[in-house]
Amino acid sequence: MAKQASAVADAWALKCRKRALAIFRESVQRTIEEAQTPVAKGGKMRVDTGFLRGSGAASLTGMPTGPRRPIEEGATFDFLGDGVTLTIGRAQLGDTIFFGWSAEYARAREAQDGFLRSAAQNWRPTVAKVTQEAKARIR
Repeated sequence: MAKQASAVADAWALKCRKRALAIFRESVQRTIEEAQTPVAKGGKMRVDTGFLRGSGAASLTGMPTGPRRPIEEGATFDFLGDGVTLTIGRAQLGDTIFFGWSAEYARAREAQDGFLRSAAQNWRPTVAKVTQEAKARIR
């Protein structure tokens, strides 16, 4: 009987850990999406060529780096986010996910527009919403 109770407790703990990991990953994803949302779609990030948005990257080992300026003058860019999604998918509970923009004017735009600050300030409500959605799916 004790072994059975232990197995049930272990299974329950594993489910809880998996759910917590899913909530963590989804909350990070939504926070990044909020920071990356263009003004035209209700966000705070101004988009002209899209280079700032396109320079966004994620890493589990430290702040990501990338091109500071567009290689091709006058080109337009789009944020695909595939690498960000893969990085988030590799993250485990307790990991730090670093996200940033390599565009040389990212700091100035953030200081002016607050797209990152605003998204970060919504972290708790984002986690609460993701948790609520997860609970609704489980029932």
